Amino acid sequence: MTDTDLGHALPLPVASAELEDRLARRRSAPAQALTVPGPTQDQIARILELGARTPDHGKLFPWRFVVLGPTSRATLATALAPLAQAQPQPDKARAVLGKLTAAPVTILVVSTPVHSQKVPVWEQQLSAGAVCMNLEHAAGALGFSTSWITDWYSYDAEALALLSLTKGEQVAGFIHIGTLAEPPFERPRPDLSAKVEYRD
Repeated sequence: MTDTDLGHALPLPVASAELEDRLARRRSAPAQALTVPGPTQDQIARILELGARTPDHGKLFPWRFVVLGPTSRATLATALAPLAQAQPQPDKARAVLGKLTAAPVTILVVSTPVHSQKVPVWEQQLSAGAVCMNLEHAAGALGFSTSWITDWYSYDAEALALLSLTKGEQVAGFIHIGTLAEPPFERPRPDLSAKVEYRD
């Protein structure tokens, strides 16, 4: 493999107290509490650029982005409302549509696995999930709060048609981006002693 195949050399990692602090305080925002200001067009482009720097076995880039502004999300929520009636809890299904319309900007991340002899679909789906997390971190680095959600319309066949997803595609997440008027409360975190095993 040549240097051209690999691209240019990147700096080696250095300790960053700022990044450590960001990771230590990372917290999803309540989607319906996100408000203006949201990211500018240039900031959205930067968030997408940083989000795309994600582990991807095989360089398949098995995901795509749809940037949704207020108008497109209001139209989507209106179209989804009749479908909520068919959900197990119709009232709750209608209520969560408010998450779609609150934030200034939403990035829909679509998992787009491709046939590969080398890379299993599961690994491609994991890459799409990693993109969602990277988008959250990128938005946070620019001073915004985020909420990564799916909700029922990410799995309903008629809803997926409204989202223009094609066969084999899935919603990895709606990344809502905006500003919180007040900081969110901390939530319970796992007891790592029950989740970690050390081996020599």
